[in-house]
Amino acid sequence: MTLVKICGLKEAEHVKAAVDAGADFIGFVFAPSKRQVSVETAKELAASVPGTVKKVGVFVNETPEEMNRIAREVGLDFIQLHGDETEETVQALDFPVIRAASIRTQEDGVKLSAPDAAFVLADAPGKEYRGGSGETFEWELLKGFSEQENRLAVAGGLHADNVADAIRVLRPALVDVSSGVETDGRKDPQKITAFITAAKGVETS
Repeated sequence: MTLVKICGLKEAEHVKAAVDAGADFIGFVFAPSKRQVSVETAKELAASVPGTVKKVGVFVNETPEEMNRIAREVGLDFIQLHGDETEETVQALDFPVIRAASIRTQEDGVKLSAPDAAFVLADAPGKEYRGGSGETFEWELLKGFSEQENRLAVAGGLHADNVADAIRVLRPALVDVSSGVETDGRKDPQKITAFITAAKGVETS
């Protein structure tokens, strides 16, 4: 069954909605974004998350020292890199890494090699910020990638009405959503539940 990450969480009720609906990962954004949270807020929110749900911190071009510090303070399980970080940065992190790459062409699939990443996240190109554009990329560009290794994560414009199609086409290990479970720029518990239900209901065998 495909794993589900609800990202960009900022409020306790939405963290609870994600956990109650069966999310496998929840994400806190520490990089500049309209979904950015402070370390203090993330720490408070993370305290209510059961150990079965993995907590992810999203960073863009931050120093390894600062990412490790925040991860320890908040109690993160994964660090997600959404910038131009080098392999040296990855090696300097004390936590498993989710490495994001923007997909515009078939050649962009090489960005997903990232040998030291626990997951490689294929996302649509960002606009004002890295990621979080709310738009899909052309899934066919990556068809077959996940057959090589079961660590492909997919984001970009996903919502309850198209996530099943994305899973059938790409067979990812993980799907990641933020704007697709929002109403007027704020997380929507009903949309969170609908997304997770749709993603978990796909038969890929």
